[in-house]
Amino acid sequence: MVSLVQTSSFPLIPRFRSSHPVLEEARVPCRSGVRCHVVEPLKFENGKPCIPVLPAGERSLPSFLTTPQLGNIVSSKNDTRLRIFSGTANPSLSQEIACYMGLELGKINIKRFADGEIYVQLQESVRGCDVYLVQPTCPPANENLMELLIMIDACRRASAKNITAVIPYFGYARADRKTQGRESIAAKLVANLITEAGANRVLACDLHSGQSMGYFDIPVDHVYGQPVVLDYLASKRICSDDLVVVSPDVGGVARARAFAKKLSDAPLAIVDKRRHGHNVAEVMNLIGDVKGKVAVMVDDMIDTAGEFEKSSKPTLELLPIIFIFYHKSNVGG
Repeated sequence: MVSLVQTSSFPLIPRFRSSHPVLEEARVPCRSGVRCHVVEPLKFENGKPCIPVLPAGERSLPSFLTTPQLGNIVSSKNDTRLRIFSGTANPSLSQEIACYMGLELGKINIKRFADGEIYVQLQESVRGCDVYLVQPTCPPANENLMELLIMIDACRRASAKNITAVIPYFGYARADRKTQGRESIAAKLVANLITEAGANRVLACDLHSGQSMGYFDIPVDHVYGQPVVLDYLASKRICSDDLVVVSPDVGGVARARAFAKKLSDAPLAIVDKRRHGHNVAEVMNLIGDVKGKVAVMVDDMIDTAGEFEKSSKPTLELLPIIFIFYHKSNVGG
């Protein structure tokens, strides 16, 4: 029902009447003197809006917010966002790294099917975490390399923030160039596989050659074990005049020279050998004075130890002590 009501400002204003009692009580009366150009400040009948802030001494949420699910979310903010997972190549090394960092190894399930396929499943969430995968590609190189690739893919599909592949021994690093026609550069191929699998960074130790870092399209951290070896030699208290650094081949002269410079610029000796094939070499000459001195042989890799044994034979009768330092490939990196 509609009626016309007369006010002081407007002569006639339509007024709707309802027979329903609830609608009749909810009716808002029209105020007199209301204009469109209101300049008065807004009035908040229930007070100004504000964000509730907990007291300074109170660390817990209010009682109506303390649900089990919400409590777990708040407590997880204090957890570290760093995760370390280990492959099957060298779990003891991964455990030592985790203990040194004060962390626990991440839970991961790695198994192989009857036909040799590798299955990897992360047993905990890595969403938004910085994940480190410790997996050297030591023998069996193909198995461990494929396992690393599947681990990287699993972390990428689990929405990890950053994935770092920690590879103490980088397999296929010796195939970093073409020495003959129709050869493959397997080091570049492995670098592409790791990058395409989803890794954001690679951490390697004592690569076969520095140029291998350029094969990656992602950052590479190349760390050296030289400081550890130098500390060990310093603990032996060997006189610098009685020390000589020996390179087992001509290709390792630069590496041996850099090592000798750190040992008070010790003299350098070189073993001249001829390589007749893979893992087959013949020692021809020994260049340098090594008689009566302590020899430190430095090489980057030992596969069968045959070449290293032949390099040591010409000097065994002349040297009282031989220190051999190398990057092992047959003991899990």
